[in-house]
Order: sequence, then C-alpha cells, then structure tokens
Amino acid sequence: MKDIFVKFHLADSAYITALRLVAGAVCAMRDTDLDAAEDFKVCATESALILKNCGFESAEFVFSGGDKVVLEVRGKGGEPHSTENEFSLALISALVSSCDIGQRNGIIEKLTLTL
Repeated sequence: MKDIFVKFHLADSAYITALRLVAGAVCAMRDTDLDAAEDFKVCATESALILKNCGFESAEFVFSGGDKVVLEVRGKGGEPHSTENEFSLALISALVSSCDIGQRNGIIEKLTLTL
C-alpha cells in the first residue's frame, strides 16, 4: 500500500468525519478486523483533538501500511502551547499496539500510532 497523505484545518469540524472515513478505508485495505478498525478510527480522532487542544491550526495525517497500519500525525501552524491531554493519551495507548509521542518544549507536536 502506498502512503496516504491528508491535511485538515482543525477548526473545521467536518475534518473528523473525513478523517474517520480515511482511517476506516486504510484498515479495510489491510483487511483489519472490525473491532481493531473502530479502535483505530477513535485513535485517529483523538490524535487530531490532542493537536487542536495544543493550539495547532491544522494537522497532517500520513497513513502507511506494511505488516501493520501506521498513522503519523503532525501539528502545523497556530500558536502551540502545552495543555492537559492525559485522557486522550491513555485512550490511544489502550487501543493501539504502540503510540510514539514527539514533543518540543513540553508541547505535543507529533504522534505515531501503530495498530
């Protein structure tokens, strides 16, 4: 599977629906079981909300697949700041195989999720 690149403006609530559709399509292309696909869609949404809470205006989402489905999410633009994201991070950690968090000066800028 080739990488799928999507960029959304985080202030537009329609991006959540589109993001969930793309995440579901990627899982379907990888023959992921339904429960894991639903979990992955939740994690994609939560990762977008984390970056929105941190003050980013937009986010880039790169879906890739080999043996596993991987989503890399990067915040772009805005005035990033540190904020509380413990619940979202705990939820993501519980639902995916791994979640790598990229921070700069205590601000989450990037998340890499592996299903």
